[in-house]
Amino acid sequence: MIDLDHIDHKILRQLTRDARQSNLSLADKVGLSPSACLRRVQALEKLGVIKGYRVVLSPEKLGIGFSAYVTVGLNQHTKSAQEAFEQAMRAAHEVRECHNITGGVEYLLRVEAADLVAYKHFHTEILGALPQVNTIQTYVVMGSPKDERA
Repeated sequence: MIDLDHIDHKILRQLTRDARQSNLSLADKVGLSPSACLRRVQALEKLGVIKGYRVVLSPEKLGIGFSAYVTVGLNQHTKSAQEAFEQAMRAAHEVRECHNITGGVEYLLRVEAADLVAYKHFHTEILGALPQVNTIQTYVVMGSPKDERA
């Protein structure tokens, strides 16, 4: 673990909110000179604390009207079954996140689709058709009062 001070944490909070802000604006918000701020950001990047920068997309503008979290249980608990499932999830454009988890099932997916009909197609024709899949449980997102993904 890397030891970060309160200024580093302020920088990270500000960049999480808006990674495109200018170094001058960032420096002002965290109370540093622009050159000191830039050195700190570059050090955080070099240390791997900042792994990259991402674009936050508007689901509505892209025609995505349906979001769900889906738990998936496999019928075989082998490395080859996991690898085959994970490869299929990487290829499925509806799957935005795939996490191997502990508990009663093996995977948690974040899925986005145009609508319920499109999700049903994914559920039945893609996810449900995989030979490794034993159980599927869907949790439909009705709202997101806090979402800090970027």
